[in-house]
Amino acid sequence: MAEFVRLAEVVNKKKDMRIVSVTVIPTIADCSGRIWFTDLQLQEGSVLAGYAPHTETCLQKFREAGEIKAPVWFNGVVRSEETVVLFNMGKTSAPLDIHIYPKSDMAAGTVRLAQGVGGQRVSFPGAVEAEDDIALLAESRECTRNGAAFQKEGFYQYSAAWDSKHKVALEGGKTARLLFTMQEMQEGDDVR
Repeated sequence: MAEFVRLAEVVNKKKDMRIVSVTVIPTIADCSGRIWFTDLQLQEGSVLAGYAPHTETCLQKFREAGEIKAPVWFNGVVRSEETVVLFNMGKTSAPLDIHIYPKSDMAAGTVRLAQGVGGQRVSFPGAVEAEDDIALLAESRECTRNGAAFQKEGFYQYSAAWDSKHKVALEGGKTARLLFTMQEMQEGDDVR
């Protein structure tokens, strides 16, 4: 009988810099039998997140009564810092497209997003101006400012199934309008 064991290890960075590669060397000693390494998942943060299924199971748009459900939209206004809760009625995580419209100019690095208690962080190192359209588009994997490429540092965002918490931080005392868009997803057929 095969027994599957999930192991977790913490990797501490020596410097506060971006990691560009990771080498894993499994070392087994004083054992007999067969060992299968099935998945390797790297994630940011101090808390171990749940298992993420292979993407082949996540590629179907959510359906109701056999029809693809239209994308859902959430609008909001944030001043300084707030946690926004989105409701994803799909059966699994979904990519999240976010548009940020600052109501006044904001200094470089003061616009930041994160999920849950602070994982999946992203920040924008450039200054933003009032009424800019800062678009962080997970669906197409692009970040733009008024339609032109814009630098980001960090991760595209996603919405967890059911309720998904998103921290929005802006320059102190300043306000931005936000538009969150997602195509809710469901697990596809088992293709094994």
